[in-house]
Amino acid sequence: MMFKVVSKFSAMMVCVALSLWLSACSESFTDARDGQSYNVVQIGTQTWMAENLNFDMGGAEASYCPEGDARKCGEYGRLYTWAEAQGVCPEGWRLPTREDFETLVKVADGLKADGSLDRNAAGAVLKSTSGWFKKGNGSDALGFKALPAGYMAADSKFDGIGGYAYFWSSTTDDGEGSFAHYLFLDFSSAAAELKSFDKGSARSVRCVK
Repeated sequence: MMFKVVSKFSAMMVCVALSLWLSACSESFTDARDGQSYNVVQIGTQTWMAENLNFDMGGAEASYCPEGDARKCGEYGRLYTWAEAQGVCPEGWRLPTREDFETLVKVADGLKADGSLDRNAAGAVLKSTSGWFKKGNGSDALGFKALPAGYMAADSKFDGIGGYAYFWSSTTDDGEGSFAHYLFLDFSSAAAELKSFDKGSARSVRCVK
């Protein structure tokens, strides 16, 4: 019993130390809807899922596996249209706003694997250490582990797996509102960008709270 108490306390202290040094601390979460477990990471003041959401909402057009291959859902999570993404996060979690992503990028921007600063390096910090092609892997210094699941266009064609990550936000674009903002990471760039695109396309989801 004493060993368990000490171990738990030690783990907590390591977590606190990491959060002070890297502004991040990891744990796990189980989705009560289907029993799937996700790594979770505290980054600054935000708590993020550290894996792409893989909840199947049911129905032929509710969500999609990357490249239409069911085997890839386990690795990359599912792709959701913007409308479906609005209600897909588990209870207590939500789809991030553009502002949430801006906060995340501010924490990650400039933090390299060795702890030194370098502007426009947020993408390299957020990307996973494997899975990106042409030497596009990141340092995953904050434990966000962004994976390049690509996307599915409105015409049902898949593209970008291995090279690009797109994470929906809940924020619509200006104008008629047919576009929505997302966080974009590219294998060929160390930066992280906020862009907008057609809501009818299907992209990855990372929930936050």
